Amino acid sequence: MGEMQSDPVDAIVGQWRQERPDLELEAMAVIGRLGRLFVIAQRDIEAVFAAHGLQRGEFDVLAALRRSGEPFELNPSVLADTLMMSRAGMTGRLDRLESAGLVRRIADAADRRAVRVALTDAGRALIDKVVTAHTENETRILSVLSAQDRKDLDRIVRVLLGSLEHGAK
Repeated sequence: MGEMQSDPVDAIVGQWRQERPDLELEAMAVIGRLGRLFVIAQRDIEAVFAAHGLQRGEFDVLAALRRSGEPFELNPSVLADTLMMSRAGMTGRLDRLESAGLVRRIADAADRRAVRVALTDAGRALIDKVVTAHTENETRILSVLSAQDRKDLDRIVRVLLGSLEHGAK
């Protein structure tokens, strides 16, 4: 593939190399690039959501309901757990989505005191449209990589993430 182009991380690492030649800086470079990748990719991803009138968190709720399958209903606490957020934060999101006509709260058939959150027809139509645009956008973001590079990157990130999630140091 030839020589890699210099990037802003190289400048930072170069400064540290000059000031602290005793440090091992390979990890700093990799983690720095992953951080920059996250910020830039997140900006591009959130732009797709915004183009459809959604914030990231609202997309996440609609997507969780949609991928749960028929009848596209979940308990609010299950939604909160799935999205790793507080019950109070979930209530706020659900209020906004309900006001927009994208979800509705309904009584749980098994327990009339409990509530379930259901996608409305408008919510399902919107999430189907947005998830299509989202996956196309993510594919575009990764399109600079060959199929093998994407497979290798997925494997490498999976191993690294697994070690961090399981507390390995």
